[in-house]
Amino acid sequence: MRELKLRTIVLATSAALAAAMAVSPVSAETPEAPGQGANAPTAKNIILMVPDGLGMSYVTATRIFLNGPDGDPLYFETLPQIGYQRTHSADSTVTDSAAAGSAWATGEKFNNGEASCHSDGLTCLESPPTILELSKAEGKMTGLVATSTITHATPAVFGAHSHSRQCQAEIGRQLVEVTGVDVLLGGGIGGNRDGYNCEQYPGQDPNSVLALAQGLGYTYVMDETAMNDAVAAGDEKILGLFTPGGKTPEMFRVDPEETYPLGEPTLPEMTTAALDVLEESNQGFFLMVEGSQIDWAGHANDLDYLLAETIAFDEAVQVVQDWIAADPAREEQTLLIVVGDHETGGMMINGPYGELSEPGDKIEDGWTSGGHTAQDTFIWSQGPGSSLLGGVLQNTDLFDAMESVLQTN
Repeated sequence: MRELKLRTIVLATSAALAAAMAVSPVSAETPEAPGQGANAPTAKNIILMVPDGLGMSYVTATRIFLNGPDGDPLYFETLPQIGYQRTHSADSTVTDSAAAGSAWATGEKFNNGEASCHSDGLTCLESPPTILELSKAEGKMTGLVATSTITHATPAVFGAHSHSRQCQAEIGRQLVEVTGVDVLLGGGIGGNRDGYNCEQYPGQDPNSVLALAQGLGYTYVMDETAMNDAVAAGDEKILGLFTPGGKTPEMFRVDPEETYPLGEPTLPEMTTAALDVLEESNQGFFLMVEGSQIDWAGHANDLDYLLAETIAFDEAVQVVQDWIAADPAREEQTLLIVVGDHETGGMMINGPYGELSEPGDKIEDGWTSGGHTAQDTFIWSQGPGSSLLGGVLQNTDLFDAMESVLQTN
């Protein structure tokens, strides 16, 4: 948690101080903040998993489709600690992903569109350190995995600071040159969009960022085989860009009318690769994994797309749970958090009414929006520090929980 500022008690005279000490001894100890002290929990590893746009109706619809109304929960639903968070940004009841992610990353509220940067619309006026940057300062390795471009809003806010999430090439430069995130796996690198004051970064584009990364020692991989070869070779700096934009939708894996590109890794496979690299760090690691396109499915009000992306995300959670369970020390040393940044689409389950669904059935869906909504979102967690994530929270409280287990290492 943020450093506590002790209030100084000013005594009128030294005689008064002496008299007070004569009556009762003065303790030199100061009260400890919650989560601090000798018995405070610590985490060697912090894994934050983000199903972007996930509301509770998404969870219910996916569970019914996979397992039926009375079937097993999804993997992330089995995490023992449950809470929920308020999602508003500094300037809007309905947040965007940049402001929501920045709240987690830094513990502060931001305006929509800002990426871990309080800005005047042109430059960063104040850029508080992110949990990824603090982890790196502690000697930990770091990783970002996403099914969007790797420079999209959610991954961006953990390793970069920008007045606008739309300056993706500048964000990419910061990820590799300034912050030096060790593992970056996802879609491509986005460009700088016109109209957002990104022209202050001339000459930047995805190709220039890629060339910069390679010059800085990153191993650049474009498919699953190359990714796995880099992991097996012990490469510690890996940049995996598997599509020009966002990754191929997960529903293409199961839709007979679509084709999932041969050799393109899935979200669970990218998560496995990231863990294989980061687990070699003696100091531990910070890893953020995002199922980015759950949100895109919500924007499209597309139930099939939503189900496929949520299932793939849940499979990635299973990868992490299995990795933790494989070693008792990991269970004691790893904080795992699963949380959606906001809900998208205002999806409701309207039926069937009068009959009970079976596994494989799709619910009857209704939507109120093609954008984000202001619903609170659930937090599932386990491991050291998870006790701080129950009940009703602000999204900024997630940073406090992560920092509290980090700063006592």
